[in-house]
Amino acid sequence: MKCILTKEIYETTIKNSKFIGIIIPIESKDDIKNNLNKLKEEYRNATHYCYAFTFLNDKGFSDDGEPNKTAGIPILNVIEGNDLVNVLVVVIRYFGGIKLGPGGLIRAYSNTCKEVINKSTLVELIKGIEASITFPYSNEKEINYLLKDSIIKNKSYEENCTYIIETTKEVLDSISNLVTINYKHEKTIPKLN
Repeated sequence: MKCILTKEIYETTIKNSKFIGIIIPIESKDDIKNNLNKLKEEYRNATHYCYAFTFLNDKGFSDDGEPNKTAGIPILNVIEGNDLVNVLVVVIRYFGGIKLGPGGLIRAYSNTCKEVINKSTLVELIKGIEASITFPYSNEKEINYLLKDSIIKNKSYEENCTYIIETTKEVLDSISNLVTINYKHEKTIPKLN
């Protein structure tokens, strides 16, 4: 399994129709809804906002008014063919006046999805842990060094430093004597090293 870390965009024109492929890392169904709303704001007056998403144990798609099975499923097939999870791919279409037919639509949506994935950096997923850790300011430099191959999702500075991190069990074990672990739970995380 793989994921992406950053949003990418790819644009193409096919028989006067503009297709804009956007790939976005996601963690929840709320992320899907929020990103779709933002894209509909950003790309106003588009004819279709077709999409597909995958999580570890869930997936879905929408043809958004295109003929049945000509947009969402082709996008989903490309995502699954690349073994991607925690990803949303939206292909926005501005209709250019020339109908593409079912085969043309399937090719247009599939190829736009393939190209936006090709622009992305794919990262392997591994078993990991999300945790909240707290430690004194005096340990921050050492903690940052020890977390160099981890993701620091949030930092807050109050009486002590508190980080929300995604890391491996081994890294968490190696810093456990320097920090207080407030909570932790297992999750699939990107492999960074």
